[in-house]
Amino acid sequence: MNILLELFVVTFRVLWAFVLAAAKWLVRPKEKSVAGQVCLITGAGSGLGRLFALEFARRRALLVLWDINTQSNEETAGMVRHIYRELAEAAPKVAGDGEKDALPHCSLQVYTYTCDVGKRENVYTTAERVRKEVGEVSVLVNNAGVVSGHHLLECPDELIERTMMVNCHAHFWTTKAFLPKMLEMNHGHIVTVASSLGLFSTAGVEDYCASKFGAVGFHESLSHELKAAEKDGIKTTLVCPYLVDTGMFRGCRIRKEIEPFLPPLKPEYCVKQAMRAILTDQPMICTPRLMYMVTFMKSILPFEAVVCMYRFLGADKCMYPFIAQRKQATNNNEAKNGI
Repeated sequence: MNILLELFVVTFRVLWAFVLAAAKWLVRPKEKSVAGQVCLITGAGSGLGRLFALEFARRRALLVLWDINTQSNEETAGMVRHIYRELAEAAPKVAGDGEKDALPHCSLQVYTYTCDVGKRENVYTTAERVRKEVGEVSVLVNNAGVVSGHHLLECPDELIERTMMVNCHAHFWTTKAFLPKMLEMNHGHIVTVASSLGLFSTAGVEDYCASKFGAVGFHESLSHELKAAEKDGIKTTLVCPYLVDTGMFRGCRIRKEIEPFLPPLKPEYCVKQAMRAILTDQPMICTPRLMYMVTFMKSILPFEAVVCMYRFLGADKCMYPFIAQRKQATNNNEAKNGI
């Protein structure tokens, strides 16, 4: 094809993509069904992972829950089973309303596995158990995450390695474990729960930012690879929330005059927004929407201008109170244990 003609076609497609994106703001896309599909969630024992599990359970997905903490993972499973029981009790009424694709609720189950996603062999071994005991995974939600809470020069090397393994490397292991069958069936959905700190950074959490930037880069490259392979049946969604009030970054503060306009996100709101994006095959979701603007400005402004903006917002040292609290808690524990 003549390059000028091809350029014209590409320009038209780019403009058409803008039109389609704008249309989704006006007409809400229909959510797809995940009923009966195997959904695996890492870090399901608490925080966003637990809320994702409950949302998928309400949509009658078959849940596979991974977490390093067995007790908290079983607590999540108990909540999921409660939702399944409620669905079973409501099943006759739903069927009477004429729902043709009503799933037999007695078939809904939840499976729990204790897995350290930061350890490659543990991931592969547990994934093989899932395939044998449950079946092939259709929806993979890479949600597990950790934070060290130390300034770079005060952070032990093993904690830096741990952050990178759990927040970034684990995405490679879980995807390599479950993607082959998705490719074979040309069906599936891979969700990467990253962070706004995977799009722009701040001081004091170098290891966390690096791990989330890595997760974002991995996700984007994987998405392009699937497009290049013309595997359009496999969807990907990148989730980049602002600070979420789960306790993970307790103490983090921006400028007090700005805080009322940009408070920490409620976990339930964050997950509901993410679920809407996942079920409508949205490639990326930033919450709140202001994060899109911040990312754009960071990309076009000179670095010194970004520094000025950070200082005005109080975002340059927003993690310092959080780090101080973590350090104080560590010192208290050491004193208590006689170290």
